[in-house]
Amino acid sequence: MPTTWRCGRFLFDFDKRKRPIVMGILNATPDSFSDGGRFRTPKDAITQAEYMIANGVDLIDIGGESTRPGAEPVELQEELDRVLPVIEALKDCGVPLSIDTYKAETMRQALHAGVDCVNDIWALRQSGSVDAVLENKSCGIVLMHMQRDPLTMQFDPSYQDVVNDVKEFLKERVELLLAEGVDGNRIAIDPGFGFGKNLEHNLTMLANFAQFSTLGVPVLAGISRKSMLGKITGKDSNDRVAASISAAIMAADRGTKIVRVHDVAETVDALKLWEAIQ
Repeated sequence: MPTTWRCGRFLFDFDKRKRPIVMGILNATPDSFSDGGRFRTPKDAITQAEYMIANGVDLIDIGGESTRPGAEPVELQEELDRVLPVIEALKDCGVPLSIDTYKAETMRQALHAGVDCVNDIWALRQSGSVDAVLENKSCGIVLMHMQRDPLTMQFDPSYQDVVNDVKEFLKERVELLLAEGVDGNRIAIDPGFGFGKNLEHNLTMLANFAQFSTLGVPVLAGISRKSMLGKITGKDSNDRVAASISAAIMAADRGTKIVRVHDVAETVDALKLWEAIQ
């Protein structure tokens, strides 16, 4: 991993890179939808991170609060207690780290502890979060679209045109950061599969995924093991590996630059083949 990738300015620089970044999911939570409880202790989380590193992960996304549909919010201190020991243990692992949070104070403390990127499902709409990332001059920033909040987002979501509606929201959030002087190389966007979208919305976004790239910043695809795949295949979350890899390849074909996944080894292998035929 090039040392310059420790700086957010270069985190999303794809000029010399063909295949998408593989962002490995590391949930230090008891209740995440697919792997909740598996990596709850720092020791287990670190072991999983080491496994992902050995299998070619490019970026590790550490989260201390589940955002699955219906998830209850977690208190700040509890989230910090879950993620900070993991960040401290991994900050010199040679792979960039991301913090999956919407809380401004968690962003601040995680960045101070050594993470390279903030991944926010609220796209910096929570109090203080814009200021938190502006205080750091180099971190990567991922802005995600979500309709309503995790507790209510799957209660009959609706759009006039899901692709255009999501694009317009993300465009506004990107422009806000650019107006604040944030280098565009630091920004990526995530349409938010499953976050206030039904199956039809999700499939429409995947089919038309290339449209999100017209905003001029890298696009992240977070489809791994999600319920949309279960509805199509009839498989439980832990049996959706094949469908998750297929979705990652479809997103790669449509221009994604980052895939956020549970199954790092399998996804890396699939993308190596994808890259070989480009």
